[in-house]
Amino acid sequence: MKVASVIFDLDGTLLDTLQDLTDSVNTVLARHNMPLRDIEEIRRFVGNGIPMLIRRAVRAGTSDEEIALCTQEMLDYYAEHCDIKTAPYPGVNELLSLLREKGIATAVVTNKDQKAAEVLCAEKFGDGLQCVVGARQNLGFKPAPDGVFAAMQEIGARAESTVYVGDSDVDMQTAANAGLPAIGVLWGFRSRTDLQPYQPAAMVRSMAELEKILLS
Repeated sequence: MKVASVIFDLDGTLLDTLQDLTDSVNTVLARHNMPLRDIEEIRRFVGNGIPMLIRRAVRAGTSDEEIALCTQEMLDYYAEHCDIKTAPYPGVNELLSLLREKGIATAVVTNKDQKAAEVLCAEKFGDGLQCVVGARQNLGFKPAPDGVFAAMQEIGARAESTVYVGDSDVDMQTAANAGLPAIGVLWGFRSRTDLQPYQPAAMVRSMAELEKILLS
């Protein structure tokens, strides 16, 4: 397969966002006098967007009204504190630059709020990405393929020459729902065991392995 376009997940694939997410969740939980969560719990909770992250993190039995309040507080707080400890994984910017030099289109599709996604991508990758699609009112959260289709339309991608790269079971499902081959990265928030049941086209342990596949 000749790759002409690459759709990337963001958290756990291009950016290590786990500490900022953990700190933001715990800030909200503390406001509501709820037990705090450790980073490994947050690692398991992420992947389906902030509303589901909060629903998983709050105390069992929390009312829908309080969950909604916590979710809005998380969105507001994280939008202002999403770039404290977050950093690209080693080699990401070099890979994006190389793909651009080779004429390969790149986009991010994430369940992260659109504003936070745009802020982080602009700060960390500059003009390294052609398109950023985050959580929007008119798009379903991954694993729905809505965001992937929106990104593909924006960058002019064709399904037969596009791959999806992500680190989670949600990403593998998203790729399948969009009819795209998936590449699973093993440096993110999930393990090989989590990804294997979805039979990705490949799983990679390093940016060098990913580069080889994308440019082969």
